[in-house]
Amino acid sequence: MKKANSFLGNEIVLGLLIALLSVLTAVASFQGALADGAQNDFEIKGMKNLNDGNAEYLTANQEITQDYSYYDNWYINQEINPEIADYFQVQFSDELLTSIKASGNENPFNEAYYTTKYELPNQYFEESDVNFETANNWNDRGDRLQLILTILAIGLAFAAWASLNREESNLRGFFSLLAIISLVTGLVVYLFFLPIVA
Repeated sequence: MKKANSFLGNEIVLGLLIALLSVLTAVASFQGALADGAQNDFEIKGMKNLNDGNAEYLTANQEITQDYSYYDNWYINQEINPEIADYFQVQFSDELLTSIKASGNENPFNEAYYTTKYELPNQYFEESDVNFETANNWNDRGDRLQLILTILAIGLAFAAWASLNREESNLRGFFSLLAIISLVTGLVVYLFFLPIVA
């Protein structure tokens, strides 16, 4: 017991502990700041995609409403007033013209028409989901790094308390042991339980 206490209270062991804990605390803090920055970047990208998707969705809705109006006027006038019908037909969107051609004018407002109309906003929404998911992953990494930082900082405090005690004191060895436990725990969490964000 005395040998273990003597080893744990050794100046070199304590100096090594303080140096390792200080460096690892700084590394965890730096990586945590990087994770927070990456999370923020992906949240901003996600919000931009979401805003662009909402704008494109509203635009698609307006174009669909116009297509319905033009199509109705064209349909009503095609036999009684072909010139007016032609005017409205020219106003059809490319998607409506493609749908009319593909369906033989049988229900041109079908699923394919809507899928094409909402293709761009749906792409933005999908990109937004991906960016928010990535931001969430960075947030998880940052939270875990914060835990590691806390564990290492506590270990650093134990090492500092150990160095304040006399070399023959039992508390010196005890605090040194707690610092070693904190170091090992922090390293285990860092090496095996820290999420990797691709």
